[in-house]
Amino acid sequence: MQVQNKTIVVTGGGNGIGRELVLVLLAKDARVAAVDIDEAGLDQVRELAGEHTGRLSTHRLDITDREAVAALPEEVIQIHGAVDGLINGAGIIQPFVRVGELDYGAIERVMNVNFYGTLYMTKAFLPHLLERPEAHIVNISSMGGFLPVPGQTIYGASKAAVKLFTEGLRSELLNTTVRVTGVYPGAIGTNIAANSGVGLNANLAQANGRSPIKPMDPRKAAEIIVKGMEEDRDRVLVGSDARLMDLIYRLSPRRAAEFIFSQMKSLLPN
Repeated sequence: MQVQNKTIVVTGGGNGIGRELVLVLLAKDARVAAVDIDEAGLDQVRELAGEHTGRLSTHRLDITDREAVAALPEEVIQIHGAVDGLINGAGIIQPFVRVGELDYGAIERVMNVNFYGTLYMTKAFLPHLLERPEAHIVNISSMGGFLPVPGQTIYGASKAAVKLFTEGLRSELLNTTVRVTGVYPGAIGTNIAANSGVGLNANLAQANGRSPIKPMDPRKAAEIIVKGMEEDRDRVLVGSDARLMDLIYRLSPRRAAEFIFSQMKSLLPN
């Protein structure tokens, strides 16, 4: 689906990849409804939109609030006239600790934002998307959604849930006008730790400074995602690390998991 003159809803639109998705879509002459819980982030994306602000609406919303999400489609349609696409980009990581050291509050928060937020948004907008001549849903999972990363096990579980939800949704919608794309980013240069309210332990902070993997610029990531959407691709891997680990994991899941463990074991708290 070409995004020009289409209305696209983007969650996480005030920060990180979501913010860049909003700006890339606006530059392609789409109308965009940016959704985020962070009012300051939405104010900033409105400033960055510049001459494109006439095609942008911003909506402060907690995507884990099912009733608030259910009311959002009518609000967006009142402003833009219709909705043609949904990009579920909002997501948070967990504290970088083992499962046994992770409290239930953090576990529930990660699952609620990453999986249930994606589910609520999809169910709220799907009836409206099905009425359009063509429409598209993009769900952003993660490399961690197909490859286990020690210290991010619950985050990975939430993104694996998004992965299978996306694949099942695609199958259910094959005979409709709605296309579905799953996105699997590797390392992207965003401030997701701070936006998730997660501090980096000393080992991880030190390792980030010497990591051989250079995170991809979020603008480049957004361009790849929008291109995948316009090409109606089923699956989009973002970054050389995601593509490499996808290949290794397909060949040998155990070796891929052991490799990631060898890279990450020293970063976990003692």
